[in-house]
Amino acid sequence: MNFLRKGGSYLAPPPPKSDDGRDQWPSRAAFLLAAMGGCAGQGNLLRYPSVVYNNYGLQWFIPYLLAVFLIAIPALILEVSIGQAYRGGTVIAFNNINRRLKGVGMGPVIVSFIVVQYFTVNLAWIMSYFRHSFTSPLPWENRIEDFYWNDVLRVGDIVEGGLTDGGNNVASYTSYPNVSLIGETVGWSIFVWFLIWVSIFRGVGMTGRVVYFTMGLPIVTTIIFVGRSLSLPNASEGVKLLWTNFRGDQLASGTVWQTAVGQVFFSTGIGFGYFTSYASYNQRHANAVMDAILICGSNVLFENFAAFAIFGVVGYLERWPRDGVRLGAFVVGFLTLPEAVLQMPGANFWAVLLFFTLIVLGFSSAFVMLDVVVTLICDSGMVKASRPVVVTVLTVFSFLLCLPYCTEFGYYLLDGVDRWINNIALIFVVWTEVTSATTVYRWRDIVDQTGIVAFSLYNFGFFGGQFFGILLAHGMRSPGIGAGAGIGFYVAFTLIATIIARTPQTRAPSYWNANHFLRRFWFLAFYSGNQIRRDLNVIVGQGKNWKIPAFLPFLLRYISGPVLAIIFSFAYPEFHTLRYDPMYITGFILANLTMVVIILGFTIPRYYDAFIPYERRGEGTEPTYAMETKEDIAGAHVSDVVRVEGGEAPMAYASSHENEGKGIDDDKKTTSVAR
Repeated sequence: MNFLRKGGSYLAPPPPKSDDGRDQWPSRAAFLLAAMGGCAGQGNLLRYPSVVYNNYGLQWFIPYLLAVFLIAIPALILEVSIGQAYRGGTVIAFNNINRRLKGVGMGPVIVSFIVVQYFTVNLAWIMSYFRHSFTSPLPWENRIEDFYWNDVLRVGDIVEGGLTDGGNNVASYTSYPNVSLIGETVGWSIFVWFLIWVSIFRGVGMTGRVVYFTMGLPIVTTIIFVGRSLSLPNASEGVKLLWTNFRGDQLASGTVWQTAVGQVFFSTGIGFGYFTSYASYNQRHANAVMDAILICGSNVLFENFAAFAIFGVVGYLERWPRDGVRLGAFVVGFLTLPEAVLQMPGANFWAVLLFFTLIVLGFSSAFVMLDVVVTLICDSGMVKASRPVVVTVLTVFSFLLCLPYCTEFGYYLLDGVDRWINNIALIFVVWTEVTSATTVYRWRDIVDQTGIVAFSLYNFGFFGGQFFGILLAHGMRSPGIGAGAGIGFYVAFTLIATIIARTPQTRAPSYWNANHFLRRFWFLAFYSGNQIRRDLNVIVGQGKNWKIPAFLPFLLRYISGPVLAIIFSFAYPEFHTLRYDPMYITGFILANLTMVVIILGFTIPRYYDAFIPYERRGEGTEPTYAMETKEDIAGAHVSDVVRVEGGEAPMAYASSHENEGKGIDDDKKTTSVAR
């Protein structure tokens, strides 16, 4: 028995503990590999080539690279930094920013939980390929498409629906008469969920070992397949399809922008919550900014390098994209990579290696998504069960939820849910993250300096300008008019708010003190973002660590936020043209329910307190003073010091403003201690 116990501890070691008692990664490399594994998955080798294929041409890289540099990297720095600084998953982290942002923290958890259901079924389809790879000759020879649709997916017949001639009404809904479960898909799904359970049931100690394997093998295999694909006859024509063909007119369509942002988020993992969860297991003063850039940069390089393997085969098969014909999110990889295997000596060996690699890649992304939900439950203390029990129950429940994707209509359901979760829910989640963190963080400092009316008018102009401009642009079908109206709306309210604002008593940085008008504007426009940067840098920017740059808050609020709002707006007109398909309707409903959860968290935050440990519900409500950072005192957070020195019990979950009317004496005591 002792031998078995020692063997189990070696294979699944308990994680080391940090100074604050939280589980900790065995090493920085383990964290980076786990985070990169969350990135490098089916989103890179299967989904990325598919969306690029549907939007072929060099023009694709304009929205794609803008999304990477203007949204993904800044948002990733924010997600990693708050997880590491606030020592918790997304809900705890955003509760520290402001108690009304718990819903923002719930958004990534819901997205991860929805996506992991169909992600595992896609892995089950790969397992079917893996099983057939041991058959000689390979069963998909000379029948690539037929094998995919009929042997692996086993899709049932459908009766296409459509709209009336004017597009105003639904003429008929698409129907799916075949609804049977596919036994092989169910069986492989059980196997995949078992692997996920093994990888996370002991926490980051076990995960830290798994990732060395799940990241090492795919890199080597991808290099081999890229080399083989590019050596096929006519492969260069497939590569030219992407790298030399420029279709500038496509940039006028919102679809390519929407798809590029959705793909960047899906493949990097922005908005899924696992970067915040995993960063919370880092050492508190790790180099978060460098880690975030390394993670995002490696993902971009990997998926664009891996795309050569797909497009080489596209050229060989002369399977050219056709305008108006869109393939599903993961289809192109399944229709090209098996052909590359057929052209290699020892095809069975390479087929086994290929699909084993795809399994490892997808599996490394799947378990990090489920771990987001596990982190939320375990951190909250809402259940008394141990982590292994939580993981076990959640794994079984998740398997049951994935069964609809294991049916004869499962492929269509997957495509419908994937489309709207990415185009609506995921974009909305990231929009709320980047705008809320730079708008409401320490907002009372702004009100103290400028007044509540000026603060309210400025933000009404900022958010109202986006809404009004986008609505006008779609209504008049003129982006220029919408942009002009939106900017004008914002400028008008900014001027009004700045004029009526009180002159701040605290000095702003350098140039902004040139006159009272500039100082007021700086506090209204830039204070929250600048202050969260300064406060986070106290923790993640110590010593030789890379600091969060001064321009990052501006980028998040005034570039990333409005761009995401514009891209988000394209989803609803697009759905209006597809509203006859029940699978699209299902995905659309799930995406909008995710948005409702986020919004309700802002309006009724106390109902989300169950997801925050009682002793941590007061975090983020400690007294603050304009332009002063929340520093650590003797290794403990200032809020803890305030409570201990003041002789108080843990702070209640209500905000400091709400507490003022309940216990003025207590507030005075707390304020005097803080000073």
